Amino acid sequence: MSEGREQDQPDERESASRPVTAAARRERRGSARPAGRKDSSARPEAKKSAEADADAAEDKKGRPTRARGDQEKRVGVFARLVRYIREVVSELRKVIWPTRKQMVTYTSVVLVFVAFMVALVFGLDSAFAWGVFKVFA
Repeated sequence: MSEGREQDQPDERESASRPVTAAARRERRGSARPAGRKDSSARPEAKKSAEADADAAEDKKGRPTRARGDQEKRVGVFARLVRYIREVVSELRKVIWPTRKQMVTYTSVVLVFVAFMVALVFGLDSAFAWGVFKVFA
């Protein structure tokens, strides 16, 4: 049923679809803008009001932005150490600590795995030592 409607009105379907490429999106955005915004030089009063807004913004701030060379002196070693410890404590508060049961489970899993790997390496080492002894002795 919807197929017949799509065949009857293919123009509307294509124009209503979203643009796929970036160039098509830019073109669509450009065509959707009002005529006054495309060319700001056509309206000199808009340019004057923009300059007045910039002057007003400078008056509000009251002081120029500091240059990079005018940075304040570095904080002392003790203050940096205190700040570091404070940040470490705040990060540790964010950690979700495991329960006692989880710790016991995880520790036992690790110990079993390590014991298995030690036994495997010991067995392979013994097998290779026996093979080398039989070949060269």
